[in-house]
Amino acid sequence: MNPVAPPPDDLSPLRKPAFQKAISDLEELMTQSGRAFLLGAGCSKCAGLPLTAELTDKCLTSACLDSTTKDILQAVRQEFDGATSANIEDLLSEIIDLLAIADRRATRGAKNAHVVITSKTFTTEQLRDACEHIKNAIVEVLDQEVTIEKHWDFIRAVHRPLRPGKSVLPKPVDYLVLNYDTLIEDALALEKLTYADGMDGGLTAWWDSATLSKTALCARVIKLHGSINWCELADDPLPRRVSTSLKLPANTRRKVLIWPASTKYRETQRDPYAQLATRMRAILRPSDGSQTVLMICGYSFGDSHINLEIDKALHESDGQLTVVCFTFDDKPEGQLKEWFDNDSVREQVRIYSKKGFFHADVQETSTVDLPWWKFENITRLLEGKR
Repeated sequence: MNPVAPPPDDLSPLRKPAFQKAISDLEELMTQSGRAFLLGAGCSKCAGLPLTAELTDKCLTSACLDSTTKDILQAVRQEFDGATSANIEDLLSEIIDLLAIADRRATRGAKNAHVVITSKTFTTEQLRDACEHIKNAIVEVLDQEVTIEKHWDFIRAVHRPLRPGKSVLPKPVDYLVLNYDTLIEDALALEKLTYADGMDGGLTAWWDSATLSKTALCARVIKLHGSINWCELADDPLPRRVSTSLKLPANTRRKVLIWPASTKYRETQRDPYAQLATRMRAILRPSDGSQTVLMICGYSFGDSHINLEIDKALHESDGQLTVVCFTFDDKPEGQLKEWFDNDSVREQVRIYSKKGFFHADVQETSTVDLPWWKFENITRLLEGKR
């Protein structure tokens, strides 16, 4: 007879001694180390925002897409025929890469400064406009009323005293955010915690990477893929923070500044993306003998660039980086399995999966789902609740 699965928010399956020890060890680790969090789309679901598959469906039917953009998307989707889980970021990345090809041809004076997708020909301008329309569709889907409660609880839990009588570590907490939404920034502000995200100003702001090096910060927010309230104005390649409700002068063109996960062309070499990537590399390579814990939540390891950066940091940190991953998979899969099977880094990787805990030579499995993979329950564990 199969065991009855507990409710998803019931933490009782974690009371098994082996899992209690895994939680206690994590608490101990976090009191002794610098702390960083890598947050993916799964962390925003509880706020009412869509997962990537839902985002894709909504964007493909958005009124922001004109007929040419729909034609381009349809053609690109045909190129992905047979692929698994091709999402809106994959499609946008493909178009950006095709734009790079067309731009390169135009720069060299080629007669055929266009690309052909499934027998249809598209110009540089059509591809460039399509990118902007798709980005606007993403913003339209994500720029909605959200529920901040769980993220506010999460921020309180992370920044609370780690032990009775022990204050929060003076080193700022680093949030490496892969999402375009502003939930982490909003929650930090609601909790009145001083943070920097690379912007200087207020609701409307300009890019100044020096803000990330300020002293007396409680947190730094590294928006690795940009943000729904970042834009690029015609006279400045660096981002501004401008509310979508702010009407700019008619002659001021505003371009949404977000970078899809798979993009490798040009954006990765330009500021601020390059500055943010450099900052991430420094965070993942603690200096002066210090330790850093990178806790990964709501991320399915679909961004090969991010995976590579973490992998290199694990190998180059001389054991000073510990990766803690909460995953919906029953056991280590993909990138996590590679790390778990690699003798040179497996001691540095702790995997809290849906059906077990895996670390170095430890493999503790469960016949029922372990609810620690959910963002809300990670928050409860950080609050000290079991």
